Amino acid sequence: MNSNRNSSRGRQEGKKSTPLSRKSTKKKAPLSRTSPKKEFKKIHSVHKTDESAGIRLNKYIANSGVCSRREADTYIEHGSVEVNGNLVTEMGYKVQVDDIVRFDGTSITPEQKKYVLLNKPKNYITTMDDERGRKTVMELVANASKERIYPVGRLDRNTTGLLLFTNDGEMAKKLTHPRHNVRKLYHATLDNKLALKDLEKLRGEVIIEGKKVFIDAVSYVDGEPKNEVGIEIHSGRNRIVRKIFEHLGYKVTKLDRVIFAELTKKNLPRGRWRELTELEVSKLQMLQ
Repeated sequence: MNSNRNSSRGRQEGKKSTPLSRKSTKKKAPLSRTSPKKEFKKIHSVHKTDESAGIRLNKYIANSGVCSRREADTYIEHGSVEVNGNLVTEMGYKVQVDDIVRFDGTSITPEQKKYVLLNKPKNYITTMDDERGRKTVMELVANASKERIYPVGRLDRNTTGLLLFTNDGEMAKKLTHPRHNVRKLYHATLDNKLALKDLEKLRGEVIIEGKKVFIDAVSYVDGEPKNEVGIEIHSGRNRIVRKIFEHLGYKVTKLDRVIFAELTKKNLPRGRWRELTELEVSKLQMLQ
């Protein structure tokens, strides 16, 4: 989603076969009188187990917006995390209030979780920055949060509608994973009227580029010409709605996402953003 996170993922893949090794010429003090001298004091046990004793290291990392808890476990295991200068590889380690945590050498701290909903206009690409100088969605939410937020999923350049931003790595992963069946409803305008026989073909599963795509619901838009179609899916594949109609010989001339994870565009003009309410955040957190 962002360059920092992508670079961390690249490092993760490299560490799966060979854990990160760290060299230091400075001699470290042993963890205890009986522990052998090592380059790092590696913490092997946790004495405090209740939540008041601190926050679990993987949760601390996730709350810092670096990655999800599950991804944090992998980074911890392969030596990417230090606490107070000590290399920590134990999953259950608890971080205390005055601890200094470093991820790949960079100090991290938990951030307040932010959730921002944008009604995306056309001609903006969903990326953190663009080397070709094209307009990005980040320009539209530049003043939405002092925390660094990232788009959840993506909408292509010519697609309009709802796009969520957050620094909550756990939430972002949940909303983009197909297993959670997050609802996405699109209003598609086609170059020709959609024949009834073709509409029926879109009910259920279709094969797109050799892979199954399940269409949750599809219908004509009430009160509109037959080239105005509503389609609901939970797939997150790139340009999948456009490809579904192209499969039947139609071209999508306009595409607008009107519902995302039960969030709607109500009272949100095109190009504007708003923060989610506490109730909306709670509902997203309850997604299974």
